[in-house]
Amino acid sequence: MTDLSTETVPLVDGSALRLTVATPDSAVRGGIVVLHEARGVTDDVRGLVHGLAGDGWLTVAPHLYHRDGADEIDGSDEAVQEQVDRLDGEQVLADTDTAFGWLADHDISPDRMGVVGFDLGGSVALIVAAQRTLGAAVSVAGEGSMHPAPGLPSPVELAGELTCPWLGLYGETSDGGDPDVDKLKEAMNRAEVAADVVVYPHSGHRFDADPEAAADAWQRTLNWFDSHLR
Repeated sequence: MTDLSTETVPLVDGSALRLTVATPDSAVRGGIVVLHEARGVTDDVRGLVHGLAGDGWLTVAPHLYHRDGADEIDGSDEAVQEQVDRLDGEQVLADTDTAFGWLADHDISPDRMGVVGFDLGGSVALIVAAQRTLGAAVSVAGEGSMHPAPGLPSPVELAGELTCPWLGLYGETSDGGDPDVDKLKEAMNRAEVAADVVVYPHSGHRFDADPEAAADAWQRTLNWFDSHLR
């Protein structure tokens, strides 16, 4: 039975980054960094960490709100947005680098490292895939994912600079389309790596509420990492 644990890593800025980690019971195939949603390290995020470890991946989720002493935001949407707005792009990348460093300390090479994120984390995963060298990335996008936070660049601006295979999973909005997703598709066509966008029709941004769409997205995520992290 794969168990979750929390480790703490001191950072050069004097803060301490908390990491939720899970180690496979079987042989380790590689490592994956999980980037959490806007509400922080929720039960859904912990479930994702657990599920990936169950598939053979050494998995680590950095707590991106640790500088504010927060793990999960249990409050109004306004409180969540206030927390998101305090994010600093350089600090987010530094925290993600620390998680990759944790994987490296456990003998995972960069070509066997992946990153996956949901909602806010989905945007950050694409940013990481454009600014770091790793094996593969998956973005599971929620509402507002193209404009994640004032301190973070827009994924559309960086999609043409992807450095590793990237998969984007999106839900179709109620009006039947999303201009931002169309712009993202155009931008990613300039990338020199494999990239794909899957849109789940008539599901809304939180398509994970649809069991069939959620199951399909999960299988596509596993297949993407299985294909590209070798």
